[in-house]
Amino acid sequence: MSGATRVCIVGCGAVGSLFAAHLAQLDDVEVLAYDLSGDHVDAINRDGLRITGREELVGRVRASCDAASLPPCEYGIVATKGYATEPAIEATAHCFEEGWVASVQNGIGNEELLAAHVPRVILGTTFPAGHLVEPGVVAMDTGGETWFGPFAQDASMLPAVERLADLCTRSGMPAKALPDARGAQWNKLIFNAATNPLGALTGLSHGQVCEQPALRTLVSALIAEGMAVAAALGITLEGDPEELVDHAARVAYGHRASMLQDVAARRRTEIDSLNGGIAAFGRRCSVPTPLNDAIAALVRGLEVSYT
Repeated sequence: MSGATRVCIVGCGAVGSLFAAHLAQLDDVEVLAYDLSGDHVDAINRDGLRITGREELVGRVRASCDAASLPPCEYGIVATKGYATEPAIEATAHCFEEGWVASVQNGIGNEELLAAHVPRVILGTTFPAGHLVEPGVVAMDTGGETWFGPFAQDASMLPAVERLADLCTRSGMPAKALPDARGAQWNKLIFNAATNPLGALTGLSHGQVCEQPALRTLVSALIAEGMAVAAALGITLEGDPEELVDHAARVAYGHRASMLQDVAARRRTEIDSLNGGIAAFGRRCSVPTPLNDAIAALVRGLEVSYT
């Protein structure tokens, strides 16, 4: 594929697979994927990466478990769980010595880890979600937009950010480039921190959580804490988390949050990047976050119960 833009998806789970399969629809993009699941990688290389559910498509992606075999890439999109960010970028950093690396991960703190290993980092946040059906097959549960912006708040980086947003949009994953994407990131962070752990702790879908009055009240209280921390940091949110919660309850009533999927599979969750992240920034800004602290403690205790 001579002259194509080479994009490597680092972490080809549900969200990473959505980006990989869509970008692979473009004639001017070559898509590679790095993932530690040998079964998933083998299925992708054999049959292509299949997306079902909300959309139906197959993307031809060159996948590998061997980071050392990956060539230089113009862009990387990191879609691992937050706790896997550092080992994933340590393994793949050599691919991006001249490229750009974007995070589309949940929570906060991932970009700082990326910036310790690669020179050019793009802050990103995305709303499309899905789940792994079987190796090589991912169901797309929800759609939505993606926002990208320079992590270093450097206007000279914006053209590269705009190019990545254009690639994603043309592939069917609508994306916007912003001079400052922190407002979009925090909007989703607050939304996720207010809803995902409640689903994980109760076993309820997003819509079911929202139709329980006591739980919906707790959602609003968690949102209020997150908004107070964002305000103290001088961040203007890109939207209203309360509206986002109610919209998601209408259009994705039965969606099982990623944290609920993790708990059901007895996997480590991203609680430290979500409620734990809000609480950490709250302490830094002297903003109390007792509810986020409590939710984080409950989910961490649930993780301990696995063993």
